[in-house]
Amino acid sequence: MDIDRMGHELVTSGCFNQSDRRSVNSIQLTRFVHILHVNVALLYDLFNRNVLSITHRSRFMTESKDNFSTLNQPLLFEMIRSFTTLAETLNLSHAVAELNSTRQTVRRHIAQLEAAKGEALFRLESRQYHLTEAGRLALPEALDLLARGRSWLLGQISHRNGLEHVYAELPEGRSFWMQQRPMSDLWSLERPLLKEAFRAWALSDGQLEGKILRDVRPFFMVYRDSPNGWICIEIGDQSSYVTWSGWVAARSSIGRNMNVLPGGDDFAHLMISPFEDAATHQNTRLDHIYTQLKREPDGPYLPIYYQRLLLPGRFPDGTFALISVVDRHHDVEIIGMDPDTAPRMPQDVIMKEVSIIPKFDYK
Repeated sequence: MDIDRMGHELVTSGCFNQSDRRSVNSIQLTRFVHILHVNVALLYDLFNRNVLSITHRSRFMTESKDNFSTLNQPLLFEMIRSFTTLAETLNLSHAVAELNSTRQTVRRHIAQLEAAKGEALFRLESRQYHLTEAGRLALPEALDLLARGRSWLLGQISHRNGLEHVYAELPEGRSFWMQQRPMSDLWSLERPLLKEAFRAWALSDGQLEGKILRDVRPFFMVYRDSPNGWICIEIGDQSSYVTWSGWVAARSSIGRNMNVLPGGDDFAHLMISPFEDAATHQNTRLDHIYTQLKREPDGPYLPIYYQRLLLPGRFPDGTFALISVVDRHHDVEIIGMDPDTAPRMPQDVIMKEVSIIPKFDYK
Protein backbone atom coordinates (compact mmCIF):
# COMPACT_ATOMS: atom_id res chain seq x y z
CA MET A 1 0.00 0.00 0.00
CA ASP A 2 1.50 3.39 -0.93
CA ILE A 3 1.82 6.37 1.44
CA ASP A 4 -1.14 8.22 -0.04
CA ARG A 5 -3.48 5.27 0.36
CA MET A 6 -2.25 4.68 3.91
CA GLY A 7 -3.24 8.25 4.71
CA HIS A 8 -6.73 7.73 3.30
CA GLU A 9 -7.17 4.53 5.29
CA LEU A 10 -6.25 6.28 8.52
CA VAL A 11 -8.57 9.23 7.93
CA THR A 12 -11.50 7.10 6.88
CA SER A 13 -10.96 4.55 9.64
CA GLY A 14 -12.87 6.82 12.00
CA CYS A 15 -16.02 6.09 9.99
CA PHE A 16 -16.04 2.39 10.98
CA ASN A 17 -16.86 1.15 14.45
CA GLN A 18 -14.95 -1.74 16.04
CA SER A 19 -17.51 -4.44 15.25
CA ASP A 20 -17.65 -3.35 11.61
CA ARG A 21 -13.88 -3.67 11.31
CA ARG A 22 -13.95 -7.24 12.60
CA SER A 23 -16.57 -8.25 10.02
CA VAL A 24 -14.87 -6.77 6.98
CA ASN A 25 -12.06 -8.84 5.53
CA SER A 26 -8.94 -7.26 4.09
CA ILE A 27 -10.17 -7.40 0.47
CA GLN A 28 -13.44 -5.67 1.33
CA LEU A 29 -11.65 -3.05 3.38
CA THR A 30 -9.38 -2.26 0.43
CA ARG A 31 -12.47 -1.76 -1.74
CA PHE A 32 -14.02 0.54 0.88
CA VAL A 33 -10.85 2.59 1.01
CA HIS A 34 -10.75 2.86 -2.77
CA ILE A 35 -14.30 4.19 -2.85
CA LEU A 36 -13.71 6.59 0.02
CA HIS A 37 -10.47 7.79 -1.63
CA VAL A 38 -12.59 9.29 -4.40
CA ASN A 39 -15.06 10.91 -2.03
CA VAL A 40 -12.88 12.53 0.66
CA ALA A 41 -12.68 15.82 -1.27
CA LEU A 42 -16.46 15.80 -1.73
CA LEU A 43 -16.93 15.15 1.97
CA TYR A 44 -14.82 18.23 2.78
CA ASP A 45 -17.04 20.42 0.58
CA LEU A 46 -20.13 18.94 2.18
CA PHE A 47 -18.73 19.87 5.60
CA ASN A 48 -18.19 23.48 4.61
CA ARG A 49 -21.63 23.81 3.07
CA ASN A 50 -23.23 22.40 6.21
CA VAL A 51 -24.91 19.56 4.30
CA LEU A 52 -23.83 17.22 7.08
CA SER A 53 -25.26 18.03 10.47
CA ILE A 54 -23.05 19.58 13.13
CA THR A 55 -23.54 16.45 15.23
CA HIS A 56 -22.29 14.13 12.49
CA ARG A 57 -19.37 16.43 11.71
CA SER A 58 -18.32 16.57 15.36
CA ARG A 59 -18.60 12.77 15.67
CA PHE A 60 -16.46 12.27 12.54
CA MET A 61 -13.78 14.66 13.76
CA THR A 62 -13.68 13.17 17.24
CA GLU A 63 -13.40 9.57 16.00
CA SER A 64 -10.76 10.52 13.41
CA LYS A 65 -8.77 12.41 15.99
CA ASP A 66 -8.59 9.29 18.13
CA ASN A 67 -7.05 7.40 15.21
CA PHE A 68 -4.69 10.19 14.09
CA SER A 69 -1.82 9.05 16.29
CA THR A 70 -1.02 6.36 13.73
CA LEU A 71 -0.92 8.75 10.76
CA ASN A 72 1.98 8.30 8.36
CA GLN A 73 4.47 11.02 9.28
CA PRO A 74 5.73 11.95 5.76
CA LEU A 75 2.10 12.62 4.80
CA LEU A 76 1.72 14.90 7.83
CA PHE A 77 4.45 17.23 6.50
CA GLU A 78 2.63 17.54 3.16
CA MET A 79 -0.68 18.15 4.93
CA ILE A 80 0.83 21.04 6.89
CA ARG A 81 2.32 22.46 3.67
CA SER A 82 -1.13 22.37 2.06
CA PHE A 83 -2.65 24.11 5.08
CA THR A 84 -0.05 26.90 5.31
CA THR A 85 -0.05 27.56 1.56
CA LEU A 86 -3.84 27.76 1.34
CA ALA A 87 -3.92 29.88 4.51
CA GLU A 88 -1.50 32.39 2.97
CA THR A 89 -3.13 32.52 -0.47
CA LEU A 90 -6.78 31.85 0.49
CA ASN A 91 -7.14 30.74 -3.12
CA LEU A 92 -7.26 27.05 -4.01
CA SER A 93 -5.97 27.50 -7.56
CA HIS A 94 -3.01 29.59 -6.38
CA ALA A 95 -2.22 27.10 -3.61
CA VAL A 96 -2.34 24.17 -6.05
CA ALA A 97 0.04 25.98 -8.43
CA GLU A 98 2.47 26.89 -5.66
CA LEU A 99 2.48 23.34 -4.29
CA ASN A 100 2.60 21.76 -7.76
CA SER A 101 -0.27 19.58 -6.59
CA THR A 102 -3.94 18.99 -7.45
CA ARG A 103 -7.15 20.48 -6.11
CA GLN A 104 -8.26 17.07 -4.88
CA THR A 105 -5.01 16.52 -2.96
CA VAL A 106 -5.05 19.91 -1.25
CA ARG A 107 -8.71 19.51 -0.26
CA ARG A 108 -7.98 16.03 1.05
CA HIS A 109 -5.04 17.28 3.14
CA ILE A 110 -7.19 20.01 4.69
CA ALA A 111 -9.95 17.49 5.46
CA GLN A 112 -7.42 15.19 7.13
CA LEU A 113 -6.00 17.98 9.28
CA GLU A 114 -9.44 19.22 10.30
CA ALA A 115 -10.50 15.70 11.17
CA ALA A 116 -7.38 15.13 13.25
CA LYS A 117 -7.58 18.46 15.08
CA GLY A 118 -11.33 18.18 15.62
CA GLU A 119 -12.04 21.69 14.34
CA ALA A 120 -12.53 23.51 11.06
CA LEU A 121 -9.51 25.48 9.84
CA PHE A 122 -11.31 27.15 6.92
CA ARG A 123 -14.80 28.22 5.98
CA LEU A 124 -15.90 28.47 2.35
CA GLU A 125 -18.18 31.36 1.42
CA SER A 126 -19.12 32.05 -2.20
CA ARG A 127 -16.17 29.90 -3.32
CA GLN A 128 -13.78 32.05 -1.30
CA TYR A 129 -11.67 30.52 1.48
CA HIS A 130 -11.43 32.23 4.86
CA LEU A 131 -9.48 31.15 7.93
CA THR A 132 -11.57 30.30 10.95
CA GLU A 133 -10.40 31.46 14.36
CA ALA A 134 -8.93 27.98 14.91
CA GLY A 135 -7.12 28.22 11.58
CA ARG A 136 -5.73 31.66 12.39
CA LEU A 137 -4.40 30.42 15.72
CA ALA A 138 -2.91 27.28 14.15
CA LEU A 139 -1.07 29.07 11.32
CA PRO A 140 1.97 30.53 13.20
CA GLU A 141 2.80 27.18 14.79
CA ALA A 142 2.36 25.35 11.47
CA LEU A 143 4.73 27.78 9.73
CA ASP A 144 7.24 27.34 12.53
CA LEU A 145 7.01 23.54 12.29
CA LEU A 146 7.74 23.65 8.56
CA ALA A 147 10.62 26.09 8.92
CA ARG A 148 12.21 24.17 11.77
CA GLY A 149 11.65 20.88 9.94
CA ARG A 150 13.42 22.11 6.82
CA SER A 151 16.19 23.66 8.90
CA TRP A 152 16.64 20.38 10.78
CA LEU A 153 16.86 18.43 7.51
CA LEU A 154 19.53 20.85 6.28
CA GLY A 155 21.46 20.49 9.52
CA GLN A 156 20.91 24.14 10.43
CA ILE A 157 19.31 23.59 13.83
CA SER A 158 20.04 21.16 16.61
CA HIS A 159 20.40 20.99 20.38
CA ARG A 160 23.74 20.62 22.13
CA ASN A 161 23.59 19.72 25.82
CA GLY A 162 19.89 20.59 25.72
CA LEU A 163 20.51 24.11 24.39
CA GLU A 164 19.63 25.39 20.92
CA HIS A 165 22.39 25.50 18.31
CA VAL A 166 21.93 27.13 14.90
CA TYR A 167 24.15 27.26 11.84
CA ALA A 168 22.87 28.65 8.53
CA GLU A 169 24.53 29.61 5.28
CA LEU A 170 23.30 32.97 3.98
CA PRO A 171 23.46 34.72 0.61
CA GLU A 172 26.75 36.29 -0.54
CA GLY A 173 28.86 33.68 1.24
CA ARG A 174 27.78 34.75 4.71
CA SER A 175 26.93 32.55 7.66
CA PHE A 176 25.00 32.74 10.91
CA TRP A 177 25.99 30.91 14.10
CA MET A 178 24.03 30.95 17.36
CA GLN A 179 24.54 29.00 20.56
CA GLN A 180 22.14 29.25 23.47
CA ARG A 181 24.12 29.42 26.71
CA PRO A 182 23.22 28.54 30.33
CA MET A 183 21.95 31.56 32.24
CA SER A 184 24.52 30.81 34.95
CA ASP A 185 27.20 32.02 32.48
CA LEU A 186 26.18 35.55 33.46
CA TRP A 187 27.84 35.30 36.84
CA SER A 188 31.24 34.49 35.37
CA LEU A 189 31.26 37.41 32.93
CA GLU A 190 34.03 39.94 33.39
CA ARG A 191 32.13 42.60 31.45
CA PRO A 192 29.34 44.07 33.62
CA LEU A 193 26.62 45.07 31.12
CA LEU A 194 24.56 41.87 30.83
CA LYS A 195 25.02 40.97 34.47
CA GLU A 196 23.82 44.38 35.67
CA ALA A 197 20.95 44.46 33.18
CA PHE A 198 19.74 41.13 34.55
CA ARG A 199 19.99 42.27 38.17
CA ALA A 200 18.18 45.53 37.48
CA TRP A 201 15.45 43.71 35.54
CA ALA A 202 14.89 41.27 38.41
CA LEU A 203 14.62 44.04 41.02
CA SER A 204 12.27 46.08 38.80
CA ASP A 205 9.81 43.14 38.56
CA GLY A 206 10.20 43.41 34.79
CA GLN A 207 8.49 46.82 34.68
CA LEU A 208 10.00 48.66 31.72
CA GLU A 209 9.43 52.08 33.30
CA GLY A 210 10.92 51.08 36.65
CA LYS A 211 13.42 53.62 37.97
CA ILE A 212 15.90 50.90 38.80
CA LEU A 213 16.37 50.27 35.05
CA ARG A 214 17.44 53.88 34.45
CA ASP A 215 21.18 53.17 34.12
CA VAL A 216 20.86 50.12 31.86
CA ARG A 217 17.89 51.16 29.72
CA PRO A 218 20.06 53.15 27.24
CA PHE A 219 21.47 49.77 26.17
CA PHE A 220 18.03 48.23 25.55
CA MET A 221 16.22 47.37 22.37
CA VAL A 222 12.54 46.80 23.12
CA TYR A 223 10.15 44.75 20.99
CA ARG A 224 6.39 44.27 20.93
CA ASP A 225 4.64 41.28 19.37
CA SER A 226 1.98 42.06 16.77
CA PRO A 227 -0.20 40.17 14.29
CA ASN A 228 2.48 40.93 11.68
CA GLY A 229 5.40 39.75 13.81
CA TRP A 230 7.89 41.28 16.22
CA ILE A 231 8.15 45.07 15.96
CA CYS A 232 11.06 47.11 17.35
CA ILE A 233 9.62 50.08 19.21
CA GLU A 234 12.62 51.42 21.15
CA ILE A 235 16.38 51.57 20.53
CA GLY A 236 18.59 52.93 23.31
CA ASP A 237 21.19 55.50 22.30
CA GLN A 238 24.01 53.34 23.73
CA SER A 239 22.72 50.04 22.37
CA SER A 240 24.79 47.79 20.13
CA TYR A 241 22.57 48.70 17.19
CA VAL A 242 23.37 52.40 17.49
CA THR A 243 27.08 51.90 18.05
CA TRP A 244 27.27 49.57 15.04
CA SER A 245 24.97 51.20 12.46
CA GLY A 246 24.63 54.75 13.75
CA TRP A 247 21.72 56.70 15.14
CA VAL A 248 20.11 57.50 11.76
CA ALA A 249 19.91 53.82 10.76
CA ALA A 250 18.71 52.88 14.23
CA ARG A 251 15.90 55.44 14.21
CA SER A 252 14.86 54.22 10.76
CA SER A 253 14.55 50.69 12.10
CA ILE A 254 11.93 51.56 14.71
CA GLY A 255 8.66 49.97 13.64
CA ARG A 256 10.35 47.49 11.31
CA ASN A 257 9.05 43.94 11.22
CA MET A 258 11.67 41.33 12.18
CA ASN A 259 10.14 38.86 9.72
CA VAL A 260 11.63 40.88 6.85
CA LEU A 261 15.19 39.56 6.94
CA PRO A 262 17.79 38.43 4.41
CA GLY A 263 18.09 34.69 3.99
CA GLY A 264 14.43 33.86 3.33
CA ASP A 265 11.48 32.82 5.47
CA ASP A 266 13.19 29.84 7.10
CA PHE A 267 16.09 32.00 8.29
CA ALA A 268 13.62 34.58 9.62
CA HIS A 269 11.99 31.82 11.68
CA LEU A 270 15.40 30.80 13.05
CA MET A 271 16.11 34.38 14.07
CA ILE A 272 12.71 34.86 15.66
CA SER A 273 12.73 31.51 17.46
CA PRO A 274 14.56 32.83 20.57
CA PHE A 275 12.06 35.72 20.80
CA GLU A 276 9.14 33.31 20.60
CA ASP A 277 10.78 31.09 23.21
CA ALA A 278 11.24 33.98 25.65
CA ALA A 279 7.71 35.27 25.04
CA THR A 280 5.94 31.91 25.22
CA HIS A 281 7.66 30.70 28.37
CA GLN A 282 8.17 34.16 29.92
CA ASN A 283 11.79 33.22 30.51
CA THR A 284 15.19 34.84 30.19
CA ARG A 285 17.62 33.65 27.54
CA LEU A 286 21.33 34.10 26.82
CA ASP A 287 22.74 33.52 23.31
CA HIS A 288 26.20 33.79 21.77
CA ILE A 289 26.12 34.84 18.10
CA TYR A 290 28.55 35.20 15.22
CA THR A 291 27.63 36.45 11.72
CA GLN A 292 28.50 39.16 9.20
CA LEU A 293 26.70 42.50 8.88
CA LYS A 294 27.14 45.79 7.07
CA ARG A 295 27.74 48.94 9.06
CA GLU A 296 26.63 51.10 6.12
CA PRO A 297 24.23 50.23 3.28
CA ASP A 298 26.98 50.35 0.63
CA GLY A 299 29.75 49.08 2.87
CA PRO A 300 31.31 45.62 3.09
CA TYR A 301 30.11 42.84 5.35
CA LEU A 302 32.11 42.71 8.54
CA PRO A 303 32.35 39.93 11.12
CA ILE A 304 30.36 40.58 14.28
CA TYR A 305 30.43 38.67 17.58
CA TYR A 306 28.05 39.37 20.43
CA GLN A 307 26.30 38.06 23.50
CA ARG A 308 22.55 38.74 23.68
CA LEU A 309 20.36 38.68 26.75
CA LEU A 310 16.57 38.46 26.30
CA LEU A 311 14.36 39.57 29.19
CA PRO A 312 10.54 39.38 29.44
CA GLY A 313 9.15 42.72 30.60
CA ARG A 314 5.96 44.74 30.89
CA PHE A 315 4.81 48.00 29.38
CA PRO A 316 2.94 50.40 31.72
CA ASP A 317 -0.39 49.00 30.48
CA GLY A 318 0.67 45.49 31.49
CA THR A 319 1.21 44.13 27.98
CA PHE A 320 4.27 42.06 27.14
CA ALA A 321 7.56 43.78 26.25
CA LEU A 322 10.61 41.83 25.10
CA ILE A 323 13.91 43.45 26.09
CA SER A 324 17.12 42.68 24.20
CA VAL A 325 20.51 43.67 25.59
CA VAL A 326 23.59 43.07 23.40
CA ASP A 327 27.25 43.23 24.36
CA ARG A 328 29.48 43.13 21.27
CA HIS A 329 32.91 41.55 21.80
CA HIS A 330 34.91 38.45 20.86
CA ASP A 331 34.20 36.40 23.97
CA VAL A 332 31.63 34.00 22.50
CA GLU A 333 31.49 30.20 22.76
CA ILE A 334 29.71 28.36 19.95
CA ILE A 335 30.01 24.61 19.52
CA GLY A 336 31.42 23.72 16.11
CA MET A 337 32.81 27.17 15.34
CA ASP A 338 36.59 27.58 15.54
CA PRO A 339 37.26 31.11 16.86
CA ASP A 340 40.88 30.85 15.72
CA THR A 341 39.93 30.52 12.05
CA ALA A 342 36.91 32.87 11.95
CA PRO A 343 37.67 36.48 10.96
CA ARG A 344 37.91 38.90 13.87
CA MET A 345 36.00 42.14 14.31
CA PRO A 346 37.87 45.38 13.69
CA GLN A 347 39.07 46.72 17.02
CA ASP A 348 37.09 49.94 16.66
CA VAL A 349 33.71 48.15 16.58
CA ILE A 350 34.16 46.23 19.82
CA MET A 351 31.85 47.80 22.37
CA LYS A 352 33.66 49.61 25.11
CA GLU A 353 33.20 48.21 28.56
CA VAL A 354 30.48 50.29 30.13
CA SER A 355 31.15 52.18 33.32
CA ILE A 356 28.15 50.72 35.13
CA ILE A 357 29.13 50.35 38.77
CA PRO A 358 27.40 47.35 40.36
CA LYS A 359 24.64 48.79 42.54
CA PHE A 360 23.23 45.57 43.90
CA ASP A 361 25.71 44.01 46.28
CA TYR A 362 24.26 40.96 48.03
CA LYS A 363 27.37 40.17 50.10
